[in-house]
Amino acid sequence: MMAHDPSRTYWLHRWTALLLTGILAGLGGMLLAMLLHEVQHLVYGYSQTLLISPQSFLEGVTDASAQRRFLALTAAGLVAGIGWWLLARYAKKRISIGEAIKNPDQPMPAVTTLINSLLQIITVAMGSPLGREVAPREVGALFAGGVARRLHLSLADIQLMIACGAGAGLAAVYNVPLAGAIFTLEVLLVSFSWEKAIAALVTSALAAWIATLGLGDEHQYHFTTEIAATSLVFWGALSGPLFGAAAFLFRRVTQRARSKVRSNWQMPVFSLIAFTALGALSVWFPQLPGNGKGPTQLALSGDVTLQLAVAILMLKVVVIWGVLRAGAQGGLLTPGLAVGGLLGSVLFILLGRWFPGTDMASFALTGAAGFLAASLQMPITAIALIMESTRMDHSFLVPVALCVTGAYMTCRHLEG
Repeated sequence: MMAHDPSRTYWLHRWTALLLTGILAGLGGMLLAMLLHEVQHLVYGYSQTLLISPQSFLEGVTDASAQRRFLALTAAGLVAGIGWWLLARYAKKRISIGEAIKNPDQPMPAVTTLINSLLQIITVAMGSPLGREVAPREVGALFAGGVARRLHLSLADIQLMIACGAGAGLAAVYNVPLAGAIFTLEVLLVSFSWEKAIAALVTSALAAWIATLGLGDEHQYHFTTEIAATSLVFWGALSGPLFGAAAFLFRRVTQRARSKVRSNWQMPVFSLIAFTALGALSVWFPQLPGNGKGPTQLALSGDVTLQLAVAILMLKVVVIWGVLRAGAQGGLLTPGLAVGGLLGSVLFILLGRWFPGTDMASFALTGAAGFLAASLQMPITAIALIMESTRMDHSFLVPVALCVTGAYMTCRHLEG
């Protein structure tokens, strides 16, 4: 009889965990995205017969009556405030992805994590200005940690699986396999080895592919500018510090808002106030509800005026601050893209004539990348995410990279 090889058995368990992590993160991201679409269609009354609709959320919100927008966002305030207050009061304490990676011997509480993720998806679908990407990341990390423990992996490998699950969730919901893998290494693990890189690539690629089976193989934004103008290289280098300074201020505003949240009577009251204010603003600005994908697309299409871009930019920051202060949960990835893209559009209108051959879409693209890289402190992930989500021509890589570098370094310097 052949001797049992424990190292081979462990190797099989490890690869089984990787494959299951990719599959489960992909399914989780796909189902959460489908739920998002279903709630959006139901609340705003558009595309009732198609789950994956050619009509965008911005178009659906714009076509809805002003009264419907106001009532939808007021209802979102009730759902957010009461939901997260009850979760904080009665459920087990939430363990974030970062905490789960740092302490792999403390599992993420399943019920708390799933309810928190569902509340994020439902409120974003109803018009919350925060991002939807945290929910699939949390679900992916939850599943990955559970699988790793069931297969009796080491604490180091449980850490790796949790990080891979979170990155795979991001890859699934946005169809960005490379960005998901880089996010795992750059933001979650903050380290690199070929072993970790292969694990991140396998799980993110598998999750993104699984999600496309239900959501289709679509990229997030339509970017039609074919080639980057030579002058855009100079703009990317010059504008980076400006976007970095703006991102620094944005980080301070959002961090302070989150630090003041109290899990008491304030949460439902402040949430209702914040979302009702957003609902009132949506009567005049239907571009405000939602995570910011609509305004980003407007900027990338060159379809904003100076007055509209300035108004949406300023109000977007205010409503993001408001819902964060109220205690709503969600990401700042898509909102960061929107803020950076709109700021880039404003700067093009003011300064674009000094950079011949450029257009608003190019300024919005570099601005979105630079602001996102600095505001979330993930420069390489930001470049990969912009590349995959817009399918930009490779000629944009140099100006985007220069803007990202300048923005990231400036923000780091300002933060000391």
